[in-house]
Amino acid sequence: MNKYNGLINIYKEPGFTSNDVVAKLRGILHQKKIGHTGTLDPDASGVLVVCLGTGTKLVEMLTDHDKEYIAECRLGVTTDTQDMSGSVLEEMPVNVSKEELRDAVKAFAGDYDQIPPMYSAIKQNGKKLYELAREGIEVERSARRVHIEAITILDDSHLEDEHVFTMEVKCSKGTYIRTLCNDIGQRLGCGAAMQNLLRTRVGAFALDTAIKLKTVEEMRDAGTIESVIQSPEFIFRDLDAIHVDDNARVLLENGNSFRKNNVLNEDPDGVNDIDYADEMFKDGNQFRVYASDDTFFGIYKYDSRTKLFKVDKFFFEK
Repeated sequence: MNKYNGLINIYKEPGFTSNDVVAKLRGILHQKKIGHTGTLDPDASGVLVVCLGTGTKLVEMLTDHDKEYIAECRLGVTTDTQDMSGSVLEEMPVNVSKEELRDAVKAFAGDYDQIPPMYSAIKQNGKKLYELAREGIEVERSARRVHIEAITILDDSHLEDEHVFTMEVKCSKGTYIRTLCNDIGQRLGCGAAMQNLLRTRVGAFALDTAIKLKTVEEMRDAGTIESVIQSPEFIFRDLDAIHVDDNARVLLENGNSFRKNNVLNEDPDGVNDIDYADEMFKDGNQFRVYASDDTFFGIYKYDSRTKLFKVDKFFFEK
């Protein structure tokens, strides 16, 4: 059995890769089953949601969540990595007004087709693009549709002297902020590269609750680490909850299906109300499933044809 199960919001500091964070946590928490939910570049910092134990079943789901960033962008330069850690390819004069910058940035709101950078972990013909890039090989990449929900300039006070501005971006999964900076520079005709990146949110996990690895170590020693580990059910809190009677406990523990008559009548969420139950128990509806003592078992889906609740994501460990 894993020692810790759930989700922990880590503040990734610059200089670490996301895999470094996972490796360090394995050492700190003394368990192997740990995974992160979306790579942050080594120079970037901020929210990195890490899954522990049974929580690793959520890696794919959390990777799909929308994200928020604060990015610092430098105009007048392009690099091979699209950020300032790379080799400079070209430097150009900058003659951009604040109004022109606002218009260029605003143009990227909504859907846009983004060509992923060569320095990325995307695989092409079984090889990661950054591995090819390090060999000096550039390959054609297909554009991918990404969605920028909101993009706002936070600071343009250094636009004239340093050619730098700061923006906040709320975007879909798979969006490369480095590439967004590069594309804004292309639109302005002077080039651009990302200078700094802070991830402020991944789904429900925000920067103000992210903790550093050093803090994790201190909390482990103090025996308080459980207080910052969210149960896997945390990201499903928008789903209806149902409690199942003790007669079906064995079924639950083995990840088996159960019937509607196994749902407790005195369930606190009102499933004893006939009208509400008819609305709840529609084909394909998902539920958080608990035993009568509030033990969380997982996410189940209702099958109206068989009238069974079937396991979708199982989190219980004996």
